[in-house]
Amino acid sequence: MNEALEKIKQKILDGEAQLTNSKAVYEFKKSFLDSKTGKIGQLMKEMRNIPPEERAGYGKGVNELKEWANQFFSDIEEKIKEKELQLKYESEKIDVTMPAKSVETGNLHPITQMRNQLIDVFTGMGFEVYEGTEIENDYYNFTALNTPKDHPARDMQDTFYLSPEFLLRTQTSSGQIHVMESKKPPIKIISPGKVFRSDDDATHSPMFTQMEGLVVDENITLCDLQGMLDMFVKKIYGDGTVTRLRPSYFPFTEPSVEVDCSCFECGGKGCKLCKGTGWIEILGAGMVNKKVLENCGIDSEKYSGFAFGIGIERTAMLKYGINNIKLLFESDLRVLKQLDD
Repeated sequence: MNEALEKIKQKILDGEAQLTNSKAVYEFKKSFLDSKTGKIGQLMKEMRNIPPEERAGYGKGVNELKEWANQFFSDIEEKIKEKELQLKYESEKIDVTMPAKSVETGNLHPITQMRNQLIDVFTGMGFEVYEGTEIENDYYNFTALNTPKDHPARDMQDTFYLSPEFLLRTQTSSGQIHVMESKKPPIKIISPGKVFRSDDDATHSPMFTQMEGLVVDENITLCDLQGMLDMFVKKIYGDGTVTRLRPSYFPFTEPSVEVDCSCFECGGKGCKLCKGTGWIEILGAGMVNKKVLENCGIDSEKYSGFAFGIGIERTAMLKYGINNIKLLFESDLRVLKQLDD
């Protein structure tokens, strides 16, 4: 019996040289001390084959071997862990005297770039920036803007309602109501921000960015609107770009216009971008409806004004030649790296 125990002890000692990491120690330890398959564990199962008068001595010898093996492996594990920790420290050591690695410079998202460009253009013309809230109530988003109760824009398939009264704003036009209620003319503001509509295809997104513009003062006319827009398109699309106004309809402006700019790709000759017309639709605008002015307590006989709404994603898509709005939201660096002004 003693010879068998000594052989197992010697096997453990002989195997120490191969124990170079924690996994090897675990596997080697298991081969001896596992209660079901380990060599020492198997010795305890032999107890039933030992004559009764020898069992006490046999059990004592096996238990002493087990205690020794546990202590042996505990010491080995501690040494291995200390060695592995030291190796980890060495691998993570940083030489602060080494030259820094080159870091690639990022750029602002194209929507942010376009937003900043538009703000620079309009603040350069004397506009102030007003930041509205993305959650609005029905009055500011629809009623105060002269939108009829039965207008399709109020339907749930077009608008994200949070409750019967509150909704995610569908247009930054609601900002002009807040401004006109709190400030007397002259007023000259732009209001950029996110808006939300239930719409999703290659050129539309359920969430997109608008910039509302509003000017209210005495003797404001459509000529003032077009003069301002001509300046805007020259700054964004190039010096040779001009605008034209086409009749349209919006509840909050009267008269209302769709605004086109001459194609900056072909110079108005006709190309794929402008679909051969020489013109590109860029935004909607018009003279502020008298009912809207009166809803805000402004004398519509003394004051007039114009308003316009620019889709920032659409402006960016036209400027950078993007044919799918989703490319602006997918964070694909192959796309975003190309769009840096």
